[in-house]
Amino acid sequence: MKRTIYPKLLAWKNNHRRKPLLLQGARQVGKTYIVEEFGVSEYGTFVKFNFEQNPALGELFKKNLNPADIIENLSLYYGKKISSQDTLIFFDEIQIAPEVLTSLKYFQEEAPEYHIIAAGSLLGVSVAKESSFPVGKVNFMMLYPMSFYEYLIAFGEELLAEKIHKKNNPEPFLEVIHESLLSHLKMYLYLGGMPEVLQEYKTNGDIALAREIQNEILEAYSRDFSKYSDKILTIKITEFWQSIPRQLAKEKKKFKYSEARKKSRASTFEQAVTWLKKAGLINVAYNISVPKLPLSGYADFSKFKVYLLDCGLLGAMLNISSDIIITGNQLFAEYNGAFIENFVASEFVSRGVKELYYWTSKSDAEVDFILQNNNTILPLEVKSGLNRNIKSLRSYADRYHPHKIYRTSPRNFTEDNDCINIPLYGAFLMAKNDSNTFFSQKDLSY
Repeated sequence: MKRTIYPKLLAWKNNHRRKPLLLQGARQVGKTYIVEEFGVSEYGTFVKFNFEQNPALGELFKKNLNPADIIENLSLYYGKKISSQDTLIFFDEIQIAPEVLTSLKYFQEEAPEYHIIAAGSLLGVSVAKESSFPVGKVNFMMLYPMSFYEYLIAFGEELLAEKIHKKNNPEPFLEVIHESLLSHLKMYLYLGGMPEVLQEYKTNGDIALAREIQNEILEAYSRDFSKYSDKILTIKITEFWQSIPRQLAKEKKKFKYSEARKKSRASTFEQAVTWLKKAGLINVAYNISVPKLPLSGYADFSKFKVYLLDCGLLGAMLNISSDIIITGNQLFAEYNGAFIENFVASEFVSRGVKELYYWTSKSDAEVDFILQNNNTILPLEVKSGLNRNIKSLRSYADRYHPHKIYRTSPRNFTEDNDCINIPLYGAFLMAKNDSNTFFSQKDLSY
């Protein structure tokens, strides 16, 4: 299945300042698949070493990190001389062998002619404490679950995908196109963006099997909690993780530690939040009370909302049944719109938004996302239904007088005075920092 990261990998290959590449991302998001496809398609020789399947490989890096010696030993293991010419070397699951990560520094310094990609799950929580991280010696890329755009392409809807991607004005789509996209979106909200789930459903059309795979992925994550943390932290991570769906299901989605464990405080779960963020399993939106740049300078990091990395996994944790896909727009509103906010957060993160923020006022108004597009601040309210009420957005506008305010909902593209409605399937457009979108207007709200 096509991934939007592929052109970035090509750019890395052809960059004269290329360094070993560290590909990060949560388990099961497709890191191994995309590197294998890239290696086989773009190089004459592709050599893969998996340190989880073959733990003994790690021993080759423990005594000597000299690149020439490593290549010689790997060639002996591989059974064929490994050349730097037209060859991609792939170190997979390197969290098992921290010394492999350290070796990338020496490859960059002493053997930059080799093309090397290293990947691993939970690198942030399993490697950093045990090895010398090659700061400045590697390139980084992040891979996330497949976005809605990638989903459309995977299911043969390239024209629809490009029609949304190139949208640069608020003129509504033809209703037949709009309804088709909403239908696809409902299916995506249920299936989510985990590649194995989508591939299985695309091949067999078995919705029950798709849910089974989702549950298997969730179980694998739970096993990782204990595999890569001590016993006490494992309990905290598990409590925090299991509380996320029910907290999202509340009307007010601000995270409360007491919902994870009675009478608990921030200090109880700080490590758990950090662990889950580094593992790529959650996306966190922080509260701001004043929309000024830089947004991080006005954030209250003690107040936040937590989203799962994937809306399909959220549905599995909530045990949402598949018949909801065909019952109108009920899925959009299910659990107080939890799926929709989670979906929008994931779309923004996959588009490169580094940190998520939301705004609240002292009078309890709340705008779900505050984004930055170049030097413009964009307020966005997420609506799961067709209700046109934008009370919180109006409260925000009365205070800060933005040029435009934005709502994303199941409605088609519309512009009504200062308010632009973006269909849910096009919410990602607000994260596109370029001059070809209708969100890059000058905002005088600050």
